[in-house]
Amino acid sequence: MTEIFGVPIQALMGQLMLGLVSGSFYAMLSLGLAVIFGMLNIINFAHGALYMMGAFLAWMGLEYFALGYWQALLLAPLAVGLFGIVIERSMLQWLYKLDHLYGLLLTFGLALVIEGLFTNGYGVSGQPYSIPEELSGAFNLGFMFLPKYRAWVIVASLAVCFCTWFVIEKTRLGAYLRAATENPKLTQAFGINVPLMVMLTYGFGAALAGFAGVLAAPAIQVSPLMGSNLIIVVFAVVVIGGMGSILGSILTGLGLGVIEGLTKVFYPEASATVVFVIMAIVLMIRPAGLFGKER
Repeated sequence: MTEIFGVPIQALMGQLMLGLVSGSFYAMLSLGLAVIFGMLNIINFAHGALYMMGAFLAWMGLEYFALGYWQALLLAPLAVGLFGIVIERSMLQWLYKLDHLYGLLLTFGLALVIEGLFTNGYGVSGQPYSIPEELSGAFNLGFMFLPKYRAWVIVASLAVCFCTWFVIEKTRLGAYLRAATENPKLTQAFGINVPLMVMLTYGFGAALAGFAGVLAAPAIQVSPLMGSNLIIVVFAVVVIGGMGSILGSILTGLGLGVIEGLTKVFYPEASATVVFVIMAIVLMIRPAGLFGKER
């Protein structure tokens, strides 16, 4: 059996793929956070709860309405996005000119309320969600078997992440969004509906969290605590990549997922803290993050 640094290659590649799957979720969730912070200047602590909502809506659709995975992958993010729009219009729009702390406290409170409602209704034990038949089984790569669903998660996450980056950074719509953020009064003077763009931006960021939740549902058990267990790591990813940096969030999320997976092979005791150690080192060297802009 081939070994690398005393570790069987099958175990190494298996953890590498697990790291890529984790990194895909980190990338998608940190992307949604970066979009909301970069465009709206809001630190959205409710993002983990929105991720959990996406997973639960997929589970509820299957449990109560026999709604399949592919339908849930479309409808659940739309529902979470609409919920995000309600949050933005009813609460967050009053906080844009205030200190970041107010938005953080409000969204943190919202996260606790949403998590509490689902915990009260379904308890803290996880609910199983079956892998769709089309994605069951595994690919034989010779040195390991790669589950089809894990491969799908990686491909779908990368596609969504880089499409989002392209729209925001390379299209006219993205230019309007950035202009509306940097100088809303001037942008509105050119006939652009800034409040509408802000509302849709938050809704889109929420929908990204919901999409990640649906992707996660077959991979892990659907639980009210799944968002709170992940959001701290995702915030660390955003800080390392640079607050508001779209590309930084994507690349950092993927990279840290891989590093975390490899750490589980070579030094398992450090796998739970390696992300935070990296965050501390990056902040000492570059406080704005790897891809952030110094202010």
